[in-house]
Amino acid sequence: MSLKKGLAFFVLSALAVCGAILFFSMDGASLEIFKQADHVRLYLAFMFVICVWILDALKIYLLTRAAGGRLSWKTSIELTWINYFGAAITPMQSGGGPFQMYVMYRSGISVGRSVAITITRTVFVMLTLGAMIPFAALAEGGLPELGWGARGFIFYVAILVMAIWAALIVSIVKPVWVKRAAVRAIALFRRAGILKVKWEKKLLKLVLKEIDVYNENVRAFLTTGRKPFIAAAVAAFFQLLAQLSVMPCLIWALGFPVKYYQCVLAQAVFLFLLYFVPTPGGSGAAEGGAALVFGMFVPWNAAGMLGIGWRALTEYTGIILGAVVAVRRIGWKLADELLAGGAGERGADGG
Repeated sequence: MSLKKGLAFFVLSALAVCGAILFFSMDGASLEIFKQADHVRLYLAFMFVICVWILDALKIYLLTRAAGGRLSWKTSIELTWINYFGAAITPMQSGGGPFQMYVMYRSGISVGRSVAITITRTVFVMLTLGAMIPFAALAEGGLPELGWGARGFIFYVAILVMAIWAALIVSIVKPVWVKRAAVRAIALFRRAGILKVKWEKKLLKLVLKEIDVYNENVRAFLTTGRKPFIAAAVAAFFQLLAQLSVMPCLIWALGFPVKYYQCVLAQAVFLFLLYFVPTPGGSGAAEGGAALVFGMFVPWNAAGMLGIGWRALTEYTGIILGAVVAVRRIGWKLADELLAGGAGERGADGG
């Protein structure tokens, strides 16, 4: 999907779903509820969002140190915001990584290192969220109004994530298997006409080299870079905790009681499932799902507006800042090429 199409789909679907949510949820009492909001707790929710950005940037900075590279604090913050934008305009939130890797490459970080850093960054989140899923599904009172069908689906996704983890472990323990798969994939692309013959050997040489660099850097995380790697893991945990604290703050700001752990577990399940939504940035499903999650804890005439406000605070602000960074650091045309895979051919050609 091109950048323009992804962005258009994200904006239009988000606007359509937000409009439908407000139409079916708001009534005469809705505005009165929000007029009585506690501004201190709203401010606290906003501060948690700032903490999420800072901790995510710290995580990237520390992972780069662990891999033997160096990034400025300014670049680390920009990488955090550009990930929001890239994830928002691509299916299954997959576009943030290529944007981050390009910016890191332009900042002197090799492709292999940037791949290791971005994958590890995502794995931290998946690991923490994944650890919450079985507990949320089984704990007594962990998730209100969740049937066994939904619990079964949660376990299905948990099994899928375990398979992803197995693939990551294989990539570290048996890199030769990854190389064989890469050789077969490149040959398949060439036979399908996706890859030009003159680029096959160059691309294969580049990919095999970067697989070695990736493997070396992942191993470095657990040896020479152990201390910054552990610090990055701690930063990742507190980043997620800050992110999951925004929703209860918004609920408390409107004067509704909510158990903190229930709200955290409900969000963990919701955010985890969003990784598997095929629309750009999970748009549509994210807004509707947020309203449904809030509906577990507050009246429906407040849940819709809270869900939209939560999305605006936690995602839309980062997406807007990321769009500014993407245009300034990458440019619209090159960003479109990165999403379409054009950057791979450019790298293979030495350009």
